[in-house]
Amino acid sequence: MAGTSSRRRPYQLAETIKGWIVERELSPGDRLPGEAELMALLGASKGTIRESIRVLEAQGLVETRTGPGGGVFIRQMSEARAISLLSHYLYFKDISVRDIYQIRLALEPEMVASLAGNVGASDIARLRESLHSYATPAGDMHAERQQHIDSLDFHQQLAQLSGGNPLLAFIIRFTAQVLSDLTVYRRLYEPGDHPIGPAGCQYHAEILDAIEAGDATRAHTLMRDHLLEAQGIMQGNEAQVTRGFLSE
Repeated sequence: MAGTSSRRRPYQLAETIKGWIVERELSPGDRLPGEAELMALLGASKGTIRESIRVLEAQGLVETRTGPGGGVFIRQMSEARAISLLSHYLYFKDISVRDIYQIRLALEPEMVASLAGNVGASDIARLRESLHSYATPAGDMHAERQQHIDSLDFHQQLAQLSGGNPLLAFIIRFTAQVLSDLTVYRRLYEPGDHPIGPAGCQYHAEILDAIEAGDATRAHTLMRDHLLEAQGIMQGNEAQVTRGFLSE
């Protein structure tokens, strides 16, 4: 038991350091106290302090800089790293298309409704320009999968604009990324041929119209209809892929 407790000590101390950072309202770029000061503050040995810093580095919360002016500095975890860590957690979970769309249907219609009348002309123009990559039917399965990824990116860009609730925006971008990964790794567009690109493009254009016009109700309805239609296609292809694996 003593050995187990000693192994856990660096992780416990890392949590203490995180609490200490919050209490002192430190920000990314701020420097942590030196090793000797941390030892005195936390009542820990040099080895335990170093192990705790390595734990925080692995979590992406601090970085060690060498040379003049070096030390341990607080860093802001990138969204890409946060998504990667969550994806690793879900790697061995049996996540289905239905699971993903259950979240999307709960959040995205509300998100676009909140954007109605609150998106600038330059952002609207940029989003309209992005529709061109999936406005016409794809020539092959590879192009079709890419169209789907581009279409999901549109949803991520909308979420990026909903800055009033960063947690909502992150969850929407994360679920879109998970769905994009499923498209590639589970080959959800191999068995069928669906004009999902042009269909999504039409919905996206109309959603932008509603947002630009400040029509929250129509934006909400369009997004919900769009997601329900896309879910039906994805679940159909998911079932075909499953049957294909079972028959091999």
